[in-house]
Parts: sequence; structure tokens; C-alpha cells
Amino acid sequence: MNVLSRINELKEILNEASVAYYVNDNPIMEDYEYDRLMNELIMLENENPEYKTFDSPTNRIGGEVLSKFEKVTHSVKMASLSDAFSLDELRDFDKRVKNVAPTATYLCELKIDGLSVSLKYENGILVQGATRGNGIVGENITHNVKTIKSIPLKLKEPLTIEVRGEIYMPKKSFIELNLEREENEEELFANCRNAAAGSVRQLDSKIAAKRNLDAFLYYNLSQNVKTQEEALISMKELGFKVNTLYRHCNTIEDVFSYIEEMGRKRPDLPYDIDGIVIKVNEIDLHDIIGETVKYPKWAIAYKFPPEEVSTKLIDIFYQVGRTGVITPVASFKPVFVQGSLISKATLHNEDYIISKDIHINDTVIIRKAGDVIPEVVRPITQERGNDIIPFKMITNCPCCNSKLVRKINEADYYCVNPLCEEKIINSLIHFSSKPAYNIDSLGDKMCELLYNEGFIKSIADIFRLKDHYEELIVLPGLGKKSIDNLLSAIESSKSNNLDCLLFGLGIRHCGSKVSKIICKKFMNIDNIINAKYEDIISIGDVGEVIAKELVNYMNNEENIKLINELKELGLNMEYRSLEVKDSYFSNKKCVLTGTLASMGRSEAKSIIERLGGALSDSVSKKTDILILGDNPGSKYDKAKALGIYIMDEAEFLEKIKEN
Repeated sequence: MNVLSRINELKEILNEASVAYYVNDNPIMEDYEYDRLMNELIMLENENPEYKTFDSPTNRIGGEVLSKFEKVTHSVKMASLSDAFSLDELRDFDKRVKNVAPTATYLCELKIDGLSVSLKYENGILVQGATRGNGIVGENITHNVKTIKSIPLKLKEPLTIEVRGEIYMPKKSFIELNLEREENEEELFANCRNAAAGSVRQLDSKIAAKRNLDAFLYYNLSQNVKTQEEALISMKELGFKVNTLYRHCNTIEDVFSYIEEMGRKRPDLPYDIDGIVIKVNEIDLHDIIGETVKYPKWAIAYKFPPEEVSTKLIDIFYQVGRTGVITPVASFKPVFVQGSLISKATLHNEDYIISKDIHINDTVIIRKAGDVIPEVVRPITQERGNDIIPFKMITNCPCCNSKLVRKINEADYYCVNPLCEEKIINSLIHFSSKPAYNIDSLGDKMCELLYNEGFIKSIADIFRLKDHYEELIVLPGLGKKSIDNLLSAIESSKSNNLDCLLFGLGIRHCGSKVSKIICKKFMNIDNIINAKYEDIISIGDVGEVIAKELVNYMNNEENIKLINELKELGLNMEYRSLEVKDSYFSNKKCVLTGTLASMGRSEAKSIIERLGGALSDSVSKKTDILILGDNPGSKYDKAKALGIYIMDEAEFLEKIKEN
């Protein structure tokens, strides 16, 4: 057998084994044999690179590195579904459907909590994988899609088709990934969906290959079938992985039963789901039922209510904030809640814990407030055992052991020791953070390291780090390049506007927006230092509490000493009003919908204003430009209906660059 024939034989054997293992969950080969054949194929392709093809299973190892993601315009818009949050909303959906199509039945599918993907095949070979993006334009992620073992590189038939589905990270892969990141002192992923999204947007496909992603496919744009159930069956026959936990329901009551059953099974599934997708099963009825500008009327996504799970509260520990506020935190047996492995949650303050009647060793109910922030909902008092320990608020700081103070009319306790190490570290972290002084490379861990090594004990010390260059470059895990980048970022930050400094100082209740208002009024730091309570309270949007805290801060000798040190170190102490440039955006009213990948909303607003435009929240006839980000909302539909110019992110960045 010649080399080419052997390579083709190995590809067929390995691709068949991948489908059997990753799609059909029915292995036909031992892992050892699979690895042996894969190594043989790798060797033959390395020796004969001209024989390596796009459908080779060696592509799943990764290795392709991009400089950036290319944009992909979808041939058919990747539309989202309207959401339902109650059974009554589903009854209304059923009535709307049956009024138009009385014979309609439903196919219910699990709503996988991942990210949408479009796959294109030409003559049966995978040629493109793309993200949903804003539904109109996505990103080319083919190099990463090829690493997902359940996605076929070659179909069983030489078809030219486009299919769509969901890439996700299994719970097991998520736990393993976060354990690895924890060992490497890297930031942990919040949940399975975020981990999957972060993995498919890696420029280096070797990273994606190691993340063990998976995918379910559920829609074939070229399908020639009569029902959605037939579509899933035919896709499975082509070699695609299809979630088999779907159900054909004749009535909306059958749908309710399926939702209830899947809700019970949800915690035990090996992947995260956040709802159920209900589609009219008969495809010929879809056109009759129709669609809105944004959503199909023949389908809807039922979202599960916030998931509540029970676990044991093991202990309550305490954190010290930058202002000295003491926050009790619940530590409980790790538990999965909506795709995240949760082991702690804030308990806010003493009054909160007492009002909830929370005891150590209680069995407690955990959920995510707003589907994001973990919270302890309540204890299950009927399961309370003899080992419970009643809560008692600490009286001394857990860091410096100084006596805590609870201020009149406040729920919080404070450490008032100015030398408390946790207070100092957190104040340094706050100062250098992106919303404040925004010093690149000076993140949480770097602040803590430099504090513990004795290089920074105050904000002023940050700007003296350059005096310790030779000592810094030999710190474990850093080196010359890291320190050069850090010192460059620190030096550049000195020109930041005064409101960044005022916010960074960490004055209680003096947030980013208020800092800007105050600086705009007084224009320089000396005017702020000398401002009287009456002067400050006269400013709109500045209340009594803020004015009092600002005056108290500026009357403290240590604080003035710090500000004077920062002056001497060359930090800008003036407020500069933004210079408005004449540009493409001059006198234009802009609206942003969706999320920009390159910047946050506040940064986009600042840039547009500097270029003479204005950013507002709502679309009207007076809107000149709609800037389109990922996952746009109803503003996109309204702008389209009004004939307003729609600008994608790439064009927005190009217009900025021109100015």
C-alpha cells in the first residue's frame, strides 16, 4: 500500500472512530489503538505535507494561529427567539399559533447554555465555522471548530449545506479547566458558557483543542424534511451530534409536562441548560405562522426561573474592603448553580444574617441573583441539626485585630485602623483598576505581590517603583519585559484626567460619575481641597452624604500629604474638558445597540462626544446612526424600519481611526 492510500485509510478509520465515540457514545476502538493510529497519521502527514487535507483528524490537535478574526456575513440571519418566563406566556404562544394553524404540534428541545455556531460544508467537507455575532455578521472560528471532536470534518454524504447549533463546555471540562487555571493563578471562568465563549475566541487553536468543547446541532438550512423531528434524525444520520432528549408534544399541556421533567433532571445533566426551546414541528406551517422583524412566531424559548439548589453552610468568614467595611461571606460545600461551581456568597452585614436566621452548619438554599451573583436565599430550618452554630458578629478586624466600629444609622462595621494591611491592599487595587486610574499590568495579584514584597505601601509608592527596577526584574514570575510594561503603563497614567485620580483615591460614596461632576465644577485639585461644604452641595447630582465625605477627606492631614506627594511625582492635577473635534460624527445623534467587542459603552460615548457627536439611549426619527454590536436588541429593528443608517463595529472603528 502506498503512502497516500495509507493516509486515506487512516483518516477513514479515525473519523469513523470519532463519530462512534463522540457523537454516538458507542466506542468501537480502544483509546490506545486510536492514539497509535493517530500518531502514525501525524508522522505520515509530517513526512508528506502535500497529502494533508482539510478533513484530516490531525486538525483536531490544533496548531493554527490567527493574527485576528475575520468577519463573516451570514447568508441567512441567525435570528434569536423570543423568551417566555411563565407557563401563562406559553399558553398565549399556543393560542397565537393555534389561531393560525389549528393542527400544529410542538417539538421541544433542551436550550443548551453555550454559544451559537454556523457550520458550512462543501461536498461534505467542513470549510467554515462562524459565531452568531450580531446575527448578521459573525466571526470566522473555523480553526477552533475543527478541534471539537463531535463536529464532523467530513460528512457521510458529499453534501453542500449549512447547519447551525450550539457549542458548549461540559460541566466536567469546566471544572477541570478552572482547577488548572487556579493552580496557575489565572482568573477563573464564571460559568460554562463564558468558558466556551472564551475558548472559541482563542487565536491559537491549540488552546481551544485543550478545552474539550462539545457541540449539539439542531438546524439544517438546506433540509428537505417535513418536520423538525425528521430534521434532527436526518442530521444524526449525516454524522452530526444531536441532543436526543427532545420530545414531540401534541398539546401545550404535554409541553408543560416535558418542562417539569427536564427541570428535575437539569442538575444531573452533564451540560448546562437554561430553558426549553419549543418549535412548531410541522415545517410547512412555519411560513403560514410567520415571523416578526426579530423573531419567528413559530418558536419560543422558555427560560427556567432562577435555579435554587441546597448545600451545607460550612463557615462564615470576613473580608475587609478598601474603606474598612467588614463583609461577612458564607463558605459552603461547592455546588453547581446555573453552570457555575459556587462555594461562597456574600452575606452583606450582621442585620442581613440575623433577618435570614442563618446559622453555621445550616442547609441553605443558594441561587444567582439576576442570574449572575450568588446569594444565600434562606436556611432550611426543618433540616437544622444539633451541630448548628448561631451567628455572632466579630468585634475585631480579621486582619489587624483592631476594634471594629459600627456607625450610627449604618448596618456595616468598619476597621478604622489606617495601617490595616487588607485595607491598604484593596485601596491599591481600587486605585489601579480600569474604572479608576486604569494602570495596565497592575492588577489585583500584582498589587498584592508588590505590597507583600514591600515595594508599595501607599498609592504614591506606585509611582516610585521605577526606583527599584533591578530588584523588581528578579521577582519570581516577572522578569524584565513584565516590569518594563508595568513601569511604562504607570508613567503613561500620570497624564490621566483629574476625575480618574479623585475616583481612585477611594473617597466613600464618591464614584466615577460624581468624581467627574466635581472635577468639572472645580477644575483642579487645589480648588477641590479648599471647597466648602456649601460649595459642593450646590452642585447638581451631589448630595449631602457625598459632600460631607469629600470635605472630611480633604480635612485629613494624611490625605493632603498623599495628594502633595502625587503632585511632586508628576501626576496631573487639572481637569481637562474634552476637546470636541470636527469629524464624521459632528452634530450626529448616535445610538448603540448590543455589545461592542473592542470597548465598553462609556468609552464609546466618550469617543463620540470628543468627535462632536452625541450618544443617546433610544432610537427616534432624529437618530442619525445606529452602531451595531453583538446581540443587538429591538433598537436594530426600529432603526431598520425608520431607515436609519446602520454602522457595524468594524466601520465604527474605521471612522474613529480616520479622526
